[in-house]
Amino acid sequence: MTAPSQSFGSISIFFPAFNDERTIGDLVRTALEILPNFTDDYEVLVINDGSSDETPRVIDELSRAHSQVKAIHHPMNRGYGGALQSGFDHASKDFVFYTDGDGQYDVREIARLLPLMTSGVDVVNGYKAKRADSFHRVIIGKIYNRLARLLFRLPIRDVDCDFRLIRRKALQPIGKISTSGAACLEIIRKLKANGAVFAETEVSHYPRIHGHSQFFTFSSLMRTLYDFCGLLAQAFLSAFASNRPASIKAPAKKKEAI
Repeated sequence: MTAPSQSFGSISIFFPAFNDERTIGDLVRTALEILPNFTDDYEVLVINDGSSDETPRVIDELSRAHSQVKAIHHPMNRGYGGALQSGFDHASKDFVFYTDGDGQYDVREIARLLPLMTSGVDVVNGYKAKRADSFHRVIIGKIYNRLARLLFRLPIRDVDCDFRLIRRKALQPIGKISTSGAACLEIIRKLKANGAVFAETEVSHYPRIHGHSQFFTFSSLMRTLYDFCGLLAQAFLSAFASNRPASIKAPAKKKEAI
């Protein structure tokens, strides 16, 4: 894949990682290989979200070997949203790109996103050409996406495609986010509410070869559903408040002449 002609001031890439010892190393090395095609000012962050395998050792070794790599460790698992929050908080460059540490996306396809990050765009979102997951995950994903787009009027077609490039200054107003799987929905909703301009492009999605998703557990799904309902309540309250008519003052009575 050829590099885009546009050069960028600086880019932060980060990977949320939970028990991704067999994939995170290749992702980081690929990022280090391709980033010089786009900028001389970059960093690669890995957010170890309380992994119990060799993920901490792998990313510490990468950090020692490459000055551009920073390892960030959570002693306890904070959930996907918690890992994203750490990535956003530690990213220091003009543009922030993130994707998962499980290897289901090809980090080299950042080259598809970068040309769309023009001066008038704040977010470039990938959407999966074809989801390479089990049947039940595909169905759950479709239902979630359609509900989210319908209820929140989202400006993108694939809210749970975690292959996303964001202008860092657009992230600053969004504040803290949920720690659950609803975090991506919350991020997009807050970006939209703050006037962010979106672009999107198709990206590849690959089967997960190693490890297990932390999202598709009963407790995680229930927490995501709870946070989804909370976001929905906020959206309805906001819409109700914006549609309320302003109070009308009664005209003052004229004083009668004596």
